[in-house]
Amino acid sequence: MKLKSILFLMALMLVAAPVFAQEGAAAASAGGFHLSTAFAMAIASGLCGLAQGKAISSAVEGMARNPSAGGAIRITLLLGLAFVESLALFTLISLGR
Repeated sequence: MKLKSILFLMALMLVAAPVFAQEGAAAASAGGFHLSTAFAMAIASGLCGLAQGKAISSAVEGMARNPSAGGAIRITLLLGLAFVESLALFTLISLGR
């Protein structure tokens, strides 16, 4: 399972590399719409949604198993959700240049 995750992340990095190589072309077109920008934001938003769903599911399951740890789990969940959401925000900001 861990090997699959590592291979998936490596493939994702290889796919994302051409997006950064196109910076010169993006500046030359004077802010026009780029299909790569839409795909990058769609991928980032989709992965954020999946990650947030998994995080919430695991947190609720943990709280159901051990209700006394609910406070610590809730704080950790909110911190984790903020980090996951920052992925989409950083993608939006970096593509907005």
